[in-house]
Amino acid sequence: MEMNWIFEPCAVLDETAREKALARQGQLTKPPGALGRLEDIAVLLAAMQGQERPSVERVQICVFAADHGVAAEGVSAFPQAVTGEMLKNFASGGAAISVLAKTLGAVLEVVNLGTVNDPGDLHNVVRAVIAPMTGNFTVGPAMTGMQLATALQAGRERILVSESIQLFIGGEMGIANTTSASAIACALLDESPQLLSGPGTGLDDKGVAHKADVITRALSLHRLSGTEPLEILRYVGGFEIAALTGAYVSAAQKGIPVLVDGFISTVAALLAVRMNPEVRGWLLFGHASAEPGHERVLKALDADPLLRLGMRLGEGSGAAVAVPLLRLACGLHDGMATFAEAAVSGKI
Repeated sequence: MEMNWIFEPCAVLDETAREKALARQGQLTKPPGALGRLEDIAVLLAAMQGQERPSVERVQICVFAADHGVAAEGVSAFPQAVTGEMLKNFASGGAAISVLAKTLGAVLEVVNLGTVNDPGDLHNVVRAVIAPMTGNFTVGPAMTGMQLATALQAGRERILVSESIQLFIGGEMGIANTTSASAIACALLDESPQLLSGPGTGLDDKGVAHKADVITRALSLHRLSGTEPLEILRYVGGFEIAALTGAYVSAAQKGIPVLVDGFISTVAALLAVRMNPEVRGWLLFGHASAEPGHERVLKALDADPLLRLGMRLGEGSGAAVAVPLLRLACGLHDGMATFAEAAVSGKI
C-alpha cells in the first residue's frame, strides 16, 4: 500500500471570504477587536469554509483505538485490557466523548485498529483491525511499513466518507500511547524524554522517570535523530496516532477545518505538518493538556489553544469542549447587527 498521498497538496484557504469576514467584523456594533479571539476564529473559519458567514453545526468526532506493545515495559498505571474494555464503553455511550458528542449533536465514530483483548463486533464501532497491538519499540520497530500505510489510510478513509462535515475532531484511546507520543515528540523536536514525559493515566514520579528511561532506550536503539517523520512514526508510533495523522492530512486536502485535541493528538498534528506543511493552515487547537510535553509541541506548531482547563483525558474530549466557543464565535459574527442596521453611530 502506497503512502505518497500524504504529500499531495492541501486545499487553499479562501482569501476573498477572509476579507469579507474581516470587513463584516469591522461593521458590527462593537469596538474593533472587542470580542478578542472570537473575532479571529470567525474570520479564520470563513477562510477555511469559503463563506463570509461560517458555521460549525455539523461536527464529526472520530476516536481511533489501538494497543501498544511498549505497554509490556510497565509504562501505564492501567492494564492493557482497558483499551478493549473502553471500546465497549464507547459503544454503549458511557465514555466522556460519547456524552460530549451527544450533547453537541455531533456524529461520533469509533475505529478499532487492534486491541489485545479484542471485543469483536460492536455497535457503532468500525472494525479496522491491523494487529492486536504494535511491536514493543524498545526491542524493534513498532510497525511494519505495510501496517503504517494501513493505519494512515484508516484515518484518511474516515474523512473520505464525511465530506459534508464542517469541522473534524480526532480522538484516541490506547494504553501506553502517551509513551509513544512522547517518543515521537522527542525524535521530532530533539528533546529529552525527561522533559517531555508525563503521568499519562496517572503515574507517580517514579513511574514517569521509568517511562522516560524506556523512551531513552528506544531512541538510542533506533537512532531517530534527523529521521524522516514517517520513519519516526513507524519506529515508535501507534496505529491510532498514525490514523490521526492520516485523518489530519486528508481533512486539509479536502478543505475541512480540524480542531485538534490534547497531547497525543497534537503530536499527530505535528507529524502531519512535518510531512505536509500545508496542513498547518487547517488546524485549530482546542485545549492545553496537563501533560507536560504538550506546551512544547504546541510551541513547535506556533499554536495557541482555546482553553486551559487542566484536562488530560484524550478521546477528543478537550477539543469537543471547545466546540461551543467556535459556535458562539460564528453566532456572533452572523447574528450581530451592523452599525447601519442598528442605527448606531460608528467610530469618530
